[in-house]
Amino acid sequence: MTSPAYIGRFAPTPSGYLHFGSLVAALASYLDARAVGGRWLVRMEDLDPPREVGGAQAAILRTLEDYGFEWDGEMVRQSDRHETYAKVIDRLYEMGLAYACTCSRKQLEGHHGIYPGYCRNAQHPQHDAAIRIRVPELEYHFVDRVQGEYRQHLGREVGDFVIRRRDGLYAYQLAVVLDDAWQGVTHIVRGADLLDSTPRQLYLQELLGVSQPRYLHVPLIIQPDGHKLGKSYRSPPLPADRAAPLLARALRALGQEPPDEFADCRPREVLDWGIAHWVSGRIPRCRTLAEAHLR
Repeated sequence: MTSPAYIGRFAPTPSGYLHFGSLVAALASYLDARAVGGRWLVRMEDLDPPREVGGAQAAILRTLEDYGFEWDGEMVRQSDRHETYAKVIDRLYEMGLAYACTCSRKQLEGHHGIYPGYCRNAQHPQHDAAIRIRVPELEYHFVDRVQGEYRQHLGREVGDFVIRRRDGLYAYQLAVVLDDAWQGVTHIVRGADLLDSTPRQLYLQELLGVSQPRYLHVPLIIQPDGHKLGKSYRSPPLPADRAAPLLARALRALGQEPPDEFADCRPREVLDWGIAHWVSGRIPRCRTLAEAHLR
């Protein structure tokens, strides 16, 4: 079966190197696209230069190549898209859908991450201020292909959220919606830590008049101490000489059942098996998986 209308993507952040949790997400998005003859893009989400690790972008691409991944077209960097983000924010601001916010972190303490609307009608100038988008008092919901139905009331559970930070850096929520629409992404496969971001993105898609992709959120891989595998917890980078066994391990984390002899295969052979045997319905519905329990 082929589905040329399927366009997927893997969008790592260069704040560190790829680790096993990254591999699980990359593998899921890759197999889900290739299993139906779809395209698979790579986009570098380099929105936060202060957090970027020198050489991480090159290392990420090298690791993907070492593990046998092949992407379509040229890699896109979000740092090359600032002009687009700025124009959209200006338009939203002029329409009264966005506003300047000068609230400090201290002012927002005790609100449990839900913006209380202090600056909503203050009419602050944009200079030296964050830009927030006004959210409606509505519930947004979607059906995730693994996690099932997810609902979130933007007004009660989120509040007006930031689309440009006070330091001038653009926020992930806006950039990801604009870039997915620009690249024609139809299916988003990513980690379950972004599940609760999706309603905000649904709202922005609606506001900007762009199509809504289908979503699939895979479980996060959790370390023995309870933290998710991630760059901030110094998770070990993926070694090039263990590509095949780690790909097989990632397949098992995704509920697939690769043969044991993959430990001695080339990475491309593991990926080819994964494409031929991919069943997204086998992915565990849980939000997290303990790394120690993976074979």
